Amino acid sequence: MQNQPASQDPRFSALYKTNDADLIAARSLDVSLNIIAGGKTAVGKEITVEQTSHAFLFGSNGFGTIPLVNGMLEGEEKVLAEKYTEQILGLCNFVTLPFYWGGFEPKRGEPNTKAIMNTAHWFKDKGLTVKGHPLCWHTLCAPWLLEMDNAEILQTQLSRIERDVTDFKGVIDMWDVINEAVIMPIFDKYDNGITRVCNEIGRINLIRKTFEEARKANPNATLLINDFDYTSPYEILIEGCLEAGIPIDCIGIQSHMHQGYWGVEKTLQILERYERFGLPIHFSETTIISGDLMPSEIVDLNDYQVETWPSTPEGEERQAHEVTLHYRTLFSRKLVKGITWWDLIDGHWLKAPAGLIRADCSAKPAYNELVKLIKDEWWGKKTTLKADSSGTIRFRAFAGTYEVSADGKKTRVEIDGDGSVSLSAAL
Repeated sequence: MQNQPASQDPRFSALYKTNDADLIAARSLDVSLNIIAGGKTAVGKEITVEQTSHAFLFGSNGFGTIPLVNGMLEGEEKVLAEKYTEQILGLCNFVTLPFYWGGFEPKRGEPNTKAIMNTAHWFKDKGLTVKGHPLCWHTLCAPWLLEMDNAEILQTQLSRIERDVTDFKGVIDMWDVINEAVIMPIFDKYDNGITRVCNEIGRINLIRKTFEEARKANPNATLLINDFDYTSPYEILIEGCLEAGIPIDCIGIQSHMHQGYWGVEKTLQILERYERFGLPIHFSETTIISGDLMPSEIVDLNDYQVETWPSTPEGEERQAHEVTLHYRTLFSRKLVKGITWWDLIDGHWLKAPAGLIRADCSAKPAYNELVKLIKDEWWGKKTTLKADSSGTIRFRAFAGTYEVSADGKKTRVEIDGDGSVSLSAAL
């Protein structure tokens, strides 16, 4: 069985269907909704139900929207940024904004709060969930930390977390608290304050302090640990953190597939290792190439330096198939709660043809296929049902927000849970 191609393996065969009823059944839930209309049980009434938002997070890095939202662009640059932003809104309900310390606060005490806040509000007003990335990372760290001793660096890091999580509370309530902690204490590409501290006090101790500070600043926030290392060291680190009582809400797994698509088997094997913790999982940074693949001997993706890295028609066809299969694989697992593409447009991430749209913002086949999956297959259709003798309608639903209406009156209902749920709604 282990050597059998996934397309012939009965464990995975459902993922290869164009219209996968089994996958949809696994992700959705049975809903019994009791309707009260005009203070009375709505026996026999025609009730219309329409999904207005999805609980699953279909996301993108949204860094390129910041200049547009803050009025920094004009001419062709503005037109291109508008197209880029339209493509995000056409696919996503979730966006990640940058808090890399060196860029967010290049001069101590002068954070770029206003521009990020404007952008976060802009997306939230359009119905998107916003995540901040990251609060603690050794790369792209504030260089002025090197003027301090380790005790002051740590206190400054914790103060930064308290400030930013507090400032953005209610606008950004989801954070990558610490990024790439597996390699953090031994990172040797250049000196930085966070590696110094992590080397001295240890990863678990630093993770504990950063998570506790974020939790104190926003008790209702969703707090993630995030890493590119999906192998056993990350698994062991998470196990150690949970044993130490660190309040991790969600596990972030990066999947930059510049050297080739992982395939269904590898993806499921990775998921099975992290599902044992029982925590929600986000595929927090996902890329699949639509051009020539990066050579397999490259260890650090940042070491691959090219002048140009074009998308190709053949690569785009391959990418569309692989992207669809990857999303179907992840969507089939109940603990996976979100997928973020990194970045939506070619060239923004390591010059790679890893976008779902080209540099001119035209959609690639992969983008169009994802829109079909998300909006056609994985989105509840507007339907009208007749309430039974108890005033109840029953239907199959994806977790999310629904508008329920009858006789010109309407209300919103949040549907979430596992298996089957029973709810009531008053019109």
